[in-house]
Amino acid sequence: MFQNLDSGELSVLIDLNQGARIASLQWRELEFSVPFRGGLFNWGWYSMAPWAGRIRNGLIKDSSGKELQLPTVFDPPNALHGFGVIESWEDLGGGRSRLRLPEPYSGAVVEQNIEVLDNALRWSLEYDAGSCDLPAWIGMHPWFPRDLDRGGSAEIEFHAKKMFAKDDYGLPSGKLIAPTPQPWDDCFTEVEGVPAVVWEDVMRVSIESDAPYWVVYNEDSEGVCIEPQTAPPDAANLGISGEHYLETLFVFDAL
Repeated sequence: MFQNLDSGELSVLIDLNQGARIASLQWRELEFSVPFRGGLFNWGWYSMAPWAGRIRNGLIKDSSGKELQLPTVFDPPNALHGFGVIESWEDLGGGRSRLRLPEPYSGAVVEQNIEVLDNALRWSLEYDAGSCDLPAWIGMHPWFPRDLDRGGSAEIEFHAKKMFAKDDYGLPSGKLIAPTPQPWDDCFTEVEGVPAVVWEDVMRVSIESDAPYWVVYNEDSEGVCIEPQTAPPDAANLGISGEHYLETLFVFDAL
């Protein structure tokens, strides 16, 4: 099942059966979403809910301290990127969709809204805990193509005061350090300015969000990711709580 949104210059195809992800995003006939590459997590633009990033060993605790196991089949031994990306969503029309979450998050609901403007896309995500008392935080995972049909390869404009040091397993240790040089597969906070992806002489996509945490990934030969999140990966085990609403505006400007 698909949703089609079109503003004339900007057109979006949302695949509700594939995690309600943006399977195609075209601006002036240039494609800004990495196409299907044989996996669940390495293409399209998708939401991360009810957690963003990885959870160590897939273990999470409810408010009473009871430990619950999340699926780890996709990135053993950790739980990866939530249920949203692997589930089919309910069509609410006009770019809106809903997901009633499975166990152990049953009772909770996620709603997504994607709006197409003249030269921008507004993407919002909201988590409603309902009767569920498990920790939750949300994020957005856009895969931008490394190369368009013309122009230079994608470069990331991103500046932050702090990033999380990673432990031996590649997860945030909880310690904040000064950002290291690129390439990155890292989580940052205290972002300065407006992050962007730039294809020289062709296009700039600015990413405007109040998100307190951002993951940047540019170690893939075919795509780059700048991901606003309400909390870092493994947030619950770091003692960090995240907001349940996230909104991001992606602005497309020709160069």
